[in-house]
Amino acid sequence: MINIDAENHVRGRSVYLDDIPELQGTLYALPFDLPTAHAHITSLHLDKARALPGVAAILTAADIPGENQIGGILPDEPLFAEGEVHFWGQPVGLIVADSDHICRKAARLIEAEYEALPVVTDPREAQQLGRLICPPRTFVIGDTAGAWSQCAHIFEGQTAVNGQEHLYIEAHGAYARMKEDGSVIISSSTQGPTAVQRTVAKVLDLPMHKVEVDTVRLGGGFGGKEDQATGWAVMAALAAQHLQGPVKLVLHRLDDMRMTGKRHPYEADFKIGLDEHLRIIAWEVTHYQNAGAAADLSTAVMERTLFHSTNAYHIPNVRATAYSCKTNLPPNTAFRGFGGPQGKFVIEAAIALAAERIGVSAAEIQQANLLRDGDEMPYGQIMQQTQARSTWAACMERYNYTGQRERVQAFNEQNTRYKKGMAVQPICFGISFTNTMMNHARALVHIYQDGSVVVSTGAVEMGQGVNTKLVQVAAQSLGISPGRVRIESTNTLRVANTSPTAASAGADLNGKALQTACAALMERLKKVAEAALGHSDVAIQNEVVMAGGKPSELGWEQLVLMAHQQRVSLSENGHYATPLIHFDKSKEKGHPFAYHVYGTAITIVTVDCLRGTYTFDSVDVVHDFGNSMNMAVDLGQIEGGLVQGIGWMTLEEVAYNAQGRLLSNALSTYKIPDIYSVPKSIRIASLETEGHDLAILKSKAVGEPPLMYGLGAYFAIREAIRAFNPGADLKVDAPYTPEKVLLDLYRSPSSQGT
Repeated sequence: MINIDAENHVRGRSVYLDDIPELQGTLYALPFDLPTAHAHITSLHLDKARALPGVAAILTAADIPGENQIGGILPDEPLFAEGEVHFWGQPVGLIVADSDHICRKAARLIEAEYEALPVVTDPREAQQLGRLICPPRTFVIGDTAGAWSQCAHIFEGQTAVNGQEHLYIEAHGAYARMKEDGSVIISSSTQGPTAVQRTVAKVLDLPMHKVEVDTVRLGGGFGGKEDQATGWAVMAALAAQHLQGPVKLVLHRLDDMRMTGKRHPYEADFKIGLDEHLRIIAWEVTHYQNAGAAADLSTAVMERTLFHSTNAYHIPNVRATAYSCKTNLPPNTAFRGFGGPQGKFVIEAAIALAAERIGVSAAEIQQANLLRDGDEMPYGQIMQQTQARSTWAACMERYNYTGQRERVQAFNEQNTRYKKGMAVQPICFGISFTNTMMNHARALVHIYQDGSVVVSTGAVEMGQGVNTKLVQVAAQSLGISPGRVRIESTNTLRVANTSPTAASAGADLNGKALQTACAALMERLKKVAEAALGHSDVAIQNEVVMAGGKPSELGWEQLVLMAHQQRVSLSENGHYATPLIHFDKSKEKGHPFAYHVYGTAITIVTVDCLRGTYTFDSVDVVHDFGNSMNMAVDLGQIEGGLVQGIGWMTLEEVAYNAQGRLLSNALSTYKIPDIYSVPKSIRIASLETEGHDLAILKSKAVGEPPLMYGLGAYFAIREAIRAFNPGADLKVDAPYTPEKVLLDLYRSPSSQGT
């Protein structure tokens, strides 16, 4: 089944936030900020701007009827700065006018006086100053202190990995309008409609039932619209309430890049110990997360970094610590992988360093330590249905790893200017919200008299194909054609108290809830059919009622109409809560994930050692899809995630100056992979498995796991540099931009040697 949005996307008919027809009298809103990352506001002069013709209002913290607070986890982020600015881009107020042009003209008339305060942008400096979002957390298994004596090889090092701009095609935005009873309806480009509803209610001093949030689809999210969409929706709603009219707020791309948080940059210290058989005996790591100026989702992102600090490897002795460091940058937020990629990057860097020092390939160390069933993770979960070794073996055989390795070596022996590098990247990624409370969903299903079906869930379609999968679930559960099923927009008054569409759990949670609702409806319809046919063994297949395994004269439309005439309810609400999962933060132990996704990728790169540029020859993947319910949709997710991960590791460099001002503030200074920089060849094969019962229709989640394959790009480039300059003293500092590659190609030898 193809993506149900494909035809409208191609024809330009799909409706995004900025396509919603505007009501007469719609006003336009623009948030304004101060050109500083940290300052005490002494005065704010708004009179000139307010007097500009066409300006309807300029709102500040003083105009908020409820709480000036939008923090999702911790109450540490005001909607509008009040007294003090904590990052460059923090909104101080909101201009509302007849047009965006007038808003921007008014912004230039605003004058402010402020006293500069110290600016901190480095997470290590913030940690030393005691500037933490939350207390540090540590996951422990075994005894690392006592394990070092068992190690034949011990290495220590540091890593740094930069942030990443989400660069969703559709920028942040919201459209708010009032209803006659004083309630407000908001069309919001958000992954978390309930979070928007809850926060709008708090800021506007309304009960939640007077706040309706509706989302048709997003033009991309990647986590950037899980929490950070909320503030812009609140501003639009506040202006609509204040002016009693419709207000639209859509950020300009440059404002979006400047004012929003990114993937969290991390720095880390590590120590790794291996025995003579290359088994990792001990692993210690300390992560320094750059949270930015407020918590946002940093505490949860930090937690997932700890969960994934050993990637796909079993290590008996682990001590992993993480600090969430408060700096004067925009609050960083969720991004595909949610802290997991940063944790995995460090263990892969340590393995690469160990391999270089010992004189073996990184793949030998990786393979020696892959997970098996029964292994215990540092967070206490006992691994089951583990496919780490299966995907590795299948990848090695299917893509002839040995032959590819020999060809890379032969190429390097024959060429001076160009060198190839090769890296293998296994992955293991847990699926669930690690906050157990969030692992639940609901679905509302109506069957109409003519047999057509409408489905409402809490899932938000953002290009990942979740609506297509939900249509498949409903059609399969009811035994009808997918053409009879329509997915309604995500709306907080139809389906309440939803978790955001994130953590790769949207299809699982909402699909399972939908199955529950459909199952209840089927039981009612079967009873009607049993009575009509006088047969106890009935089922619905291909819109025909089967009796005793044979087609009857009763069809789907007739059965539905018959049920309606008998006053049988054709509506149902299904609820699903993931079973088995739990986690005790006081002990840092539990079973937080419903299941894990596995895979292995082989990446080959060619580096131009004169220029420092590189091209990716190929990426070959064997992925654990489970029993994929839609391979076309899933392959799109694998390819997109892989390339996004490669971009993070190579081209995409987020740069701030010492004053906290974003330098990579446009697409001329922030580079993402284009058609010329993606791998020349991407081959993806599915591991043959039965899937997992807690995955929807045993089809495993595919949103976040494939991004981790992109890590291999960094280490493939590193190997190519080593082939050209074997003794270079190489740091581990991602992304590996061409500038950094060029410097490393001609870097002086290490004093420690290799």
